[in-house]
Amino acid sequence: MASKEARRTPPKSRRRPEGRDPRQDKYSVLLPTYNERENLPLIVWLLVKSFSESEINYEIIIIDDGSPDGTRDVAEQLEKIYGSDRILLRPREKKLGLGTAYIHGMKHATGNYIIIMDADLSHHPKFIPEFIRKQKEGNFDIVSGTRYKGNGGVYGWDLKRKLISRGANFITQILLRPGASDLTGSFRLYRKEVLQKLIEKCVSKGYVFQMEMIVRARQLNYSVGEVPISFVDRVYGESKLGGNEIVSFLKGLLTLFATT
Repeated sequence: MASKEARRTPPKSRRRPEGRDPRQDKYSVLLPTYNERENLPLIVWLLVKSFSESEINYEIIIIDDGSPDGTRDVAEQLEKIYGSDRILLRPREKKLGLGTAYIHGMKHATGNYIIIMDADLSHHPKFIPEFIRKQKEGNFDIVSGTRYKGNGGVYGWDLKRKLISRGANFITQILLRPGASDLTGSFRLYRKEVLQKLIEKCVSKGYVFQMEMIVRARQLNYSVGEVPISFVDRVYGESKLGGNEIVSFLKGLLTLFATT
């Protein structure tokens, strides 16, 4: 029996135009930040190294939400070091939510593909070339990093965090049958127009937002490929997952179940 990925053939309107050279593609990385002063220089260096070694055309858009720790100052220095054609600082005055950060970043993105990831070093840029290869192989609309398939995994989490993440994915699989193994991950590659459409459809905020993106993608018949990744807990700073986010996730899950 053919796999779900194989059965989901993208509509002709989303297929690559005949004769298009893949080298013309450009990838815009959206990096929402809040108190990531220690992590930002390293994640940017790793991104630049990965893209340069793979000869991939890229830009990195930093969306800082008024971090009080000086993240914006660090981003300004990185813009000077690497050039404003590669590093674009597009700050906001305060925290306004992940979805709106992506909308803000996309307004300034010139790439035809968008990569979203965390700035806290949980997501290693070394997987990005694998995302791109996967997308080309299956002409997928979305490629999502998965911690729960193949040789993917989670490192540095205590038992509580692992149970929360596993439990969230397990409950979601039962209720929504989304056709993807990792619903709460936030390391993904999107066609730009697909991400724009999904954000228009999504109503969630916080921890449940990434899950809704995949559920809405299934509703709109977008194709989703997966690449196993290693997720490593942040080294610097504090996790932004707390009790309020867990309650919000459960509420959001029930809302999706009732409306999909």
